[in-house]
Amino acid sequence: MPAERHQHGARRRDPRPGPVAGLVLVALLLGLAGWSVASLRPPAPAAADAPVTQFSADRAFAHVQQLGAHVHVAGSDADAANVASLVATLTGLGLDTRVQNSVGAWSSGPGTTEMARVRNVVAVLPGTHPTGRLFLMAHHDSVQNGPGASDDAAGVSTLVESVRALKAGPRLRNDVVVVLTDAEEACLCGAEAFVSSHPLAAGGGVALNVEARGTTGPPIVFETSRGNAGLAAAFAAAAPHPVASSFAVEVYRALPNDTDFSVLLADGRFTGLNAAFIDGAAAYHTSHDLPGRLDRRTLQALGDNTLAMARELGNRDLSVLKKPAAGDATYFPVLGALVRYPGRLVWPFAAGAMVAVGVLAVALRRRGSSSVRRTAGGAALALLPLVLAPLAAQGLWWSLIAFRPGYGTMLDPWRPGWYRLAVVAVVAAVVLLWYALLRRRVGPATLAVGVLVWLAVLGGVLAGLAPGGSYLAALPALAGGVTGLVATLTSSRVVAVGAALVSGAVAIVVLAPTVVLFFPALGLRTAAVPAFVTTLLVVALLPAIELLFADPDRGPVRGGWLRSAAVPATAIVVAAACTAAGLSVDSTDADHPVPSQLVYALDTDSGHAWWASTEQHPGTYTSLYVDGRKPLPVDYPYLAGADVATGPARAAHLPAPEVTTVSDTVLGGHREITVLIRPRRPGVRLVALDLRTAGGTVVGARMAGRDVPDAALGHDRIRVTFHAPGADGLRASFTVDGGQPVSLRTIDGSDGLTGLPGFAPRPAGIDAAGTHSSDLVLVSGTTSLGRGPQA
Repeated sequence: MPAERHQHGARRRDPRPGPVAGLVLVALLLGLAGWSVASLRPPAPAAADAPVTQFSADRAFAHVQQLGAHVHVAGSDADAANVASLVATLTGLGLDTRVQNSVGAWSSGPGTTEMARVRNVVAVLPGTHPTGRLFLMAHHDSVQNGPGASDDAAGVSTLVESVRALKAGPRLRNDVVVVLTDAEEACLCGAEAFVSSHPLAAGGGVALNVEARGTTGPPIVFETSRGNAGLAAAFAAAAPHPVASSFAVEVYRALPNDTDFSVLLADGRFTGLNAAFIDGAAAYHTSHDLPGRLDRRTLQALGDNTLAMARELGNRDLSVLKKPAAGDATYFPVLGALVRYPGRLVWPFAAGAMVAVGVLAVALRRRGSSSVRRTAGGAALALLPLVLAPLAAQGLWWSLIAFRPGYGTMLDPWRPGWYRLAVVAVVAAVVLLWYALLRRRVGPATLAVGVLVWLAVLGGVLAGLAPGGSYLAALPALAGGVTGLVATLTSSRVVAVGAALVSGAVAIVVLAPTVVLFFPALGLRTAAVPAFVTTLLVVALLPAIELLFADPDRGPVRGGWLRSAAVPATAIVVAAACTAAGLSVDSTDADHPVPSQLVYALDTDSGHAWWASTEQHPGTYTSLYVDGRKPLPVDYPYLAGADVATGPARAAHLPAPEVTTVSDTVLGGHREITVLIRPRRPGVRLVALDLRTAGGTVVGARMAGRDVPDAALGHDRIRVTFHAPGADGLRASFTVDGGQPVSLRTIDGSDGLTGLPGFAPRPAGIDAAGTHSSDLVLVSGTTSLGRGPQA
């Protein structure tokens, strides 16, 4: 803790380290920060001739090139070819491999559900003395407008190469079941079909799911089952690249996002870990998710971890691990290792931080360096950078959008590195400018304690609301309080520098990895969030940064003001330079396009058609088609209930699906209606059904031989979106209670806007956005089913 002027104006004579010591200290901490960041980087890829028991990114990449060469959406011929190839490959490795042909279902809300015909590839590697089953999962389908090389051909290839390496080594104790699911992108229906109806899923087990939401970066364990202490211990012991954060788990649990792993967790019979790489999000779900964009270093890290965890869990007692532990663990990456401790220590650490900061405030008061009032004032002033720095970072992104409007539709630019550094520099500039303006008037120690107060408070709040994230604030606050107390109670320069070094080092190893991981996780679109974590880091470093400023207890010194001004000024210059570098490096071209989201919807009942877009701020190209924000008169898939921009379109000569009544009877007082829906357009990949009764109740429904989940029943209306309906059409049955008229609106969806009236191809530098509805053509029509036969 820096020396401080006495409360009553007398100057303390405590020695203060000079500027050279400050420069050395800051250089050491910057070096540690660089080490922390570098420790997250994936390793070099192993060559194709690597030892057979090891994972080779080059060997896995050969599978990526094959599986991710073309779009292979669920139900397509391309996906069928990939399924056949995977069956042949896994069978050739000696695994008992089968295809599960089924129908999966996933409820998306009251009265609504998503369903799909699926082809899951299931392969078994038997163990010697099984204590349970280890499930290795990835999905083999892609989105409709991208080849899915990273999402999720990389995951599938990782599992194929991993089981090849497992077969080459000693047999494992437990059964390993490889599950390559279908229709994950559409509705998680492959995973649901496996969990609900496959015999191998009946007993549950431990699952490792492999995903992607980008093309590069370290693979992160971002989701776990509850009671993850045992699995976290296994991951820490086995994974050679253990990048995981219990705070990421807390954040993901609060988000509405889903993967196949969500189905397993909802079932309740499975525990496990969900891993993904998430940087390079600009290519996610787009036509640019190509094999050539996949970072082979990332593939190597993903494979190393997957293989190591398969061996670890393959020889563990899974009868214990498949049940949730007593609680969650707290864990985070530190210099290539995973630090963890049991959840029961979260509150002791949080309370310890509060006590340490409180004792430090008392010690400063007793030494005459502060008072209760001044400490409270310092805490109030410390709110300023905690609020203003994230706002400034968000303002930087908004300024970039004003300069380059194409950024407005993106989560992250194609080359975000310089912009991320600019955000860090902007945060540092705001914090250091605040500090430079107030340190002489308020006092360095008072401001530092004020910052620690908020860190301690945040640690306590997170302990209650998100225990896995409490460490982010509690540990830096605890370290700052203890080291500050040591520095306050001594007059040794060496101890003062050492205290600043220790507190700064703790803040860096705890917070720097989270800053690095949060940037790709949330993107510059929400720059304020990683900027807030960056602010916590910078304010925690103030005791070390203080040594770069002129000594406030020596009064005015020649050049002192310049030295003090140079600290925030340096951050400002760095922010400007990084922003300029980002603008120079991240230009738009055919390989790095601006995304454009557009849908064509036609209602054959009225003869009206519309363009629609889910872009919040439609770009230049999209604005050629949409002119306002208003709901469409038809509840189309992906657009119903969404805030969409719309515009009139010319009606194309496209037919709605044909509806044929197969039977219409009364059974047990209920009306039983069976229809056959046949699309009359080529390339249809989904059919949506919207059945309405005038005052009646839909009490049952069945699609392609599979019952619709109960959650969608019990209303006067039922909506089902069925993916991969097949060339022969979709057979649907409904059970209706009540004798009122029934109507059925059917909608089919195909991909590709080329040839539609009024559509002009996107120019170079603009491409379809990475959404499930980009370039979707929707055609709707209504069939009256009347009152039906009377009982």
